[in-house]
Amino acid sequence: MTRKPGNTNDQGSPRTTASSDVIVVGAGPTGLLLAGDLAVAGLRVTLLERRAPGISNLTRAMAVHARSLEQLDARGLADELVATGHPLARLRLFAAADMQPSRLPSRFPFVLITPQYEVEALLERRARQAGVTFRYGARVTGLDQDADGVDVRVQEEDGAATTYRAAYLVGTDGVRSTVRQALGLPFPGRTVVDSVVLADVRLDERPDVPLVANATDDAFALISNFGDGWYRVIGWDQRRRVPEDTPVEADELREYMRLALGSDYGLGEVRWTSRFHSDERQVPRYRVGRAFLAGDAAHVHSPAGGQGMNTGLQDAANLGWKLAAVLRGDAADSLLDSYHAERHPVGKMVLRSSGAVIRLAQLRSKPQRALRATLARLLNSVPPLADRAMLSISGVGIAYKAGHGAHPLAGKRAPDLRLAGGTRLYEALRGGGFVLVTPADEAPAAGTDGTGSRLVRASWDSDRRTALLVRPDGYIAWATDAADPDVRAEALRCALACWTGAGSATGRGADALSAAAA
Repeated sequence: MTRKPGNTNDQGSPRTTASSDVIVVGAGPTGLLLAGDLAVAGLRVTLLERRAPGISNLTRAMAVHARSLEQLDARGLADELVATGHPLARLRLFAAADMQPSRLPSRFPFVLITPQYEVEALLERRARQAGVTFRYGARVTGLDQDADGVDVRVQEEDGAATTYRAAYLVGTDGVRSTVRQALGLPFPGRTVVDSVVLADVRLDERPDVPLVANATDDAFALISNFGDGWYRVIGWDQRRRVPEDTPVEADELREYMRLALGSDYGLGEVRWTSRFHSDERQVPRYRVGRAFLAGDAAHVHSPAGGQGMNTGLQDAANLGWKLAAVLRGDAADSLLDSYHAERHPVGKMVLRSSGAVIRLAQLRSKPQRALRATLARLLNSVPPLADRAMLSISGVGIAYKAGHGAHPLAGKRAPDLRLAGGTRLYEALRGGGFVLVTPADEAPAAGTDGTGSRLVRASWDSDRRTALLVRPDGYIAWATDAADPDVRAEALRCALACWTGAGSATGRGADALSAAAA
C-alpha cells in the first residue's frame, strides 16, 4: 500500500516526514523572505502555512521603507517591487508636519506604497525557485525539542496528523502565533486603539500630498495614494467601539475623513475593507532553544509609521544568514543568540516610536492639540529633527550595539558603497555572504579566510583607506583605519579568521578584532 506524506501508519499514529534543516511556520512576508534566504544558502527548508494555497488578496500592509528596499536590493528584487507601487517623497502628518523621505541617504529615498500581496508574490516566487517546500493547509498543533532538533506536530488540510522534524524552527505566524503559544511564551502589552478601519477606495478629489494624516478630538484619518487611482484610507473614532466582525460601510469612512481631514474627498467605490484592533505587544525572548520567533509573532505595533511588516523583514534578514552559518558549520550555535540581542531592542524601539504617534493622535484637549501642532511645526523648522525621525522610521538609521573598543562603524548599516569596477555594495551582497572592502592594493590573498565563496572581496572606488567587513544583512561587522601595514594585515587576517564571531558586532569576537586593529 502506497502512503502519501502526512498519512498515519497502520496503527493510526502520526507519520513523520523527512527532516529539514529549518521549518518556517507562516507564509507572510517575514516567513517568505527567511525561507528564501535559507534555501538560497543551500539548506532544506519546509514552510508550513495554515492558509490554503495562493497569495492573500488582503492589503493591510502598504508601506515598504527604504531599509527594507535595501534588503530586497541585496537579493536583486527591489527594482521589480518598486515598479509595482507608488514612491512617496513627502508625507504630511497632523496637518503641519512635513516628512521628507527624499532626504534619506539611500538609493531608495522614498516610502514605497504597494499592497502587501505584491511583496508576498515576489518573495514566494523567489522561495519556490530556491527550492523551499511549501505545505499549505498545515495547522501547527504542538512541538517538542531535543538536543538535536525540533518536532512540529501538524494537522494537515485533509485531517491527517503529521510530525515534521528540523534542526531549527522559526515561527513567523503572526500575532496569534501558535508557535509562540506552544513555546509557552507570554505576549505582554495592551490594546491601544479599538475598531480601526482600513479600506481601499476611489476618490473624486485628489489630496494635495500623496500621504496625509490628521487627528481631531476623537477621530483620526489617513489617506495614502497607491498611484493607480486607488487610495488607502485608515481611520477610527475613539467614541465608536464595535465588534471586529461589524461590516465597514462607506458612510463610516466618510465620517472619519470629514472629522479628521475636513473632507471625504468624494469617496466613491470601495473594493476592500477590514476592521481590527491595534495592539502593542512584544515577546520577552526571541529564542527558546532551537525555536525562534520573528515578525508579528514576536512583536506587534500600531499601524502608525507603517513599520510592522518592515520590522519583520529586518528580523528575517538578521536571522537568516546566522542560521545558514551555523547549519553549514561555519559558526557555533552561540551566534544565534545575537538574533535576540540585536533585534529585541529594535522591536522595543518601534513599539515606542509608533506608540508615540498614536498617543499624539489620541490627544483630546485643546492645550494638548496645540502642543501637538507646535511639535509638528518644530519638525518643519529644525530639519535635523525631521531627518532623525525619518531615519528611524525608515530603518536606515538603525544600528546594532558594537563590542567594547570596536571601530565606530561596527554595527552600523553599510551604505550602498560604490566599488571598483562600477559595481555597488548591495550588488556584491547578492551572493548571500560577507563582503570585504579594502583599498585595491590590500586585497588579501586567496585562501586566507576559510570561508570559500561565501566571502566576496571588493575594493573601494576611491582612495579611502578604511577596510570594512560587511555582514550578509548589510551591517558592518568590523572596520579598521590602522595605518601600519603589518598591524593592518594582522587585523584583516583576524577578521577573516573569526568572521562569524565578528558577525554580530558584539562580544569577544569584536573585542579581539578591535584589539588587533588598535
